[in-house]
Amino acid sequence: MTRCFGDRATIAVEVGEVQPPSLRIVDLWVAGKRLTIDDNSVFVPFFSRAMRSSAAQVRRGNVKPCPFPGHAPEEIFRLLQADETGYREQFWFMQWGETVDNVSAYAYLEDELVILFAFWRASHPFPEDLGKVFVARIPPNEFAATIEESADLLDAEFAIVDPR
Repeated sequence: MTRCFGDRATIAVEVGEVQPPSLRIVDLWVAGKRLTIDDNSVFVPFFSRAMRSSAAQVRRGNVKPCPFPGHAPEEIFRLLQADETGYREQFWFMQWGETVDNVSAYAYLEDELVILFAFWRASHPFPEDLGKVFVARIPPNEFAATIEESADLLDAEFAIVDPR
């Protein structure tokens, strides 16, 4: 049975079937787009730690403010992508391993957490998405709660399958 946390329009995590001993089907949605299109089988110990790290980063307010005030989010994404100085790395977000390595994602804080991403693989199954920048805005505490709740489920059920 799949359990869903959050809202696909902003951020949602859908936790699906267990693949013993350490894998789980997880679909991640941001701005109405499924990010886990290429790979939705996660290694639970790594994935839940990565998720918790992002949630903690947001809860602590350890996300930088808008890097280019006055610019549209899509332009901000393109400016960050073009950066070759290492500045953009301060805005990398949701670096959660192979499951989401088909997207480039950044985030910054305004009144809300702003998540920007684009699919980059030429083999992406929806060619109309290539070259587009997608944007989600979500209250930081809502983002953190969604991610923490889904990580809690992953960890709890992993402990049942692999009780080490």
